[in-house]
Amino acid sequence: MSSLTDIEKRYFEKLLGMQSGYVLDYSDATFGEFFNRHKVNIHGQKYQTYGTSKAKKMRAFWEQEPDALVGKVLEELLEAYEADCSLNNRDADAPILEKSRAIVVRLSGKPAPSKPMQTIDDFLHSEFSIPNIQKLPIEAMAMPIIESRLSEARAAMSAGAYLSTIFLCGSVLEAVLLGAAQKEPARFNRASASPKAGDGSVKRFHEWSLAQFIDVACEAGLLKPDVKKFSHGLRDFRNYIHPYEQMVSGFTPDQHTAKVCFQVLKAALASVAGERK
Repeated sequence: MSSLTDIEKRYFEKLLGMQSGYVLDYSDATFGEFFNRHKVNIHGQKYQTYGTSKAKKMRAFWEQEPDALVGKVLEELLEAYEADCSLNNRDADAPILEKSRAIVVRLSGKPAPSKPMQTIDDFLHSEFSIPNIQKLPIEAMAMPIIESRLSEARAAMSAGAYLSTIFLCGSVLEAVLLGAAQKEPARFNRASASPKAGDGSVKRFHEWSLAQFIDVACEAGLLKPDVKKFSHGLRDFRNYIHPYEQMVSGFTPDQHTAKVCFQVLKAALASVAGERK
């Protein structure tokens, strides 16, 4: 079991909005997908000690799993909280976020960072430009399609079609990461984060989710850690292509959200093209 104290749990309960039974804006499907990346079946009977809501399953997870795993999960949830605040144009609760980060450091057993962590504002105010498409690891026949979608994303942004902008950004990111995997399959397949089938073998690339491509691309050194963090935010909004996901969240992306997602895409493409040092 983790060593989270009752007081420490209160910080995460507040930050993640668990009082209502939810955890951030995760649906049952996306919550399950999130934990699957950590090799945890959060919807299994094991975590239904207190009930079946996402918050109650989270509390059971805290009690039953070791510090290292709980710390890793909470660290990514803090990143999701930050991305969610930025994408929804909300101010993060800085004091609680800082305290929660310190708790994650304790759980993980890592030394405290010697320099301040990059904030979302730092990332959003960085200068990124879309690299020459020829530098991206995609098939020659796919390049005109990628260029067309980038142009369409810009047009959609100008026309106020913000949801369409996000869908196009997500599709370009997934296509480029798939192309990178197909170009260097061994590099992707040997990553510890690569998704496995029931027999332990690595799944074929067409079975991978965008979340899995993002995690493996970061582990393989193609995506910088900051891009990984914000790319998951883009992925979450790309899931709005399913109307019921948007209905559950109750959120409609606006211009700010679309601009953030386009910034994430530009940073990701620059990272994959080797233009970020």
